[in-house]
Amino acid sequence: MMGFGKRISFATRCFFSVLSRGELPEEIAPEVVRGLSPPVRAPEPTPAPAPPSAPTPPPVEDSTDRAVQLLALLQRDGRLVDFFREDLTPYQDEQIGAAVRELHANCRQSLEQYVRLEPILDGEEDQPVTVDAGFDPASVKLVGNVKGQPPLRGLLRHRGWRVSEINLPSLSPQGTGRAVVAPAEVEIQ
Repeated sequence: MMGFGKRISFATRCFFSVLSRGELPEEIAPEVVRGLSPPVRAPEPTPAPAPPSAPTPPPVEDSTDRAVQLLALLQRDGRLVDFFREDLTPYQDEQIGAAVRELHANCRQSLEQYVRLEPILDGEEDQPVTVDAGFDPASVKLVGNVKGQPPLRGLLRHRGWRVSEINLPSLSPQGTGRAVVAPAEVEIQ
């Protein structure tokens, strides 16, 4: 069984990878989807050439810009990056718990403002569920004693999440601070 810290690390890396590139990180996918073959990706459709009279399209955004932007919003609203970068070893559990309440509320509010999430499987955790043939292994992870072919019956351990809508603010012009998660702050005396 994977430890909590490793699951948080994988979840964070997977979230930003799916948000920015639309796929799981190659080095994580085999461990997360243990025992299953990697998902088969459909070939990218070839875009049709633009007609000669069409206006020039705006420059394509670097997909990492949006991942950095979401991380910056979570940092601005909840100080999420500061929390993850902090060494919590010297603090008592009670101190951490108190800090996490505010961080949780602020990051949750920010996430709800910019990203609409929906469960992958609609059901209650620890209740029976059936995984039908043709399921997407990137969306449904089979764990435990996996034998045979779908349909498979099991207990829902986590409903999973997928992004149904993203409402991020407009990005600044190309090249101006797009890699900045949080600016340094200098108080002038």
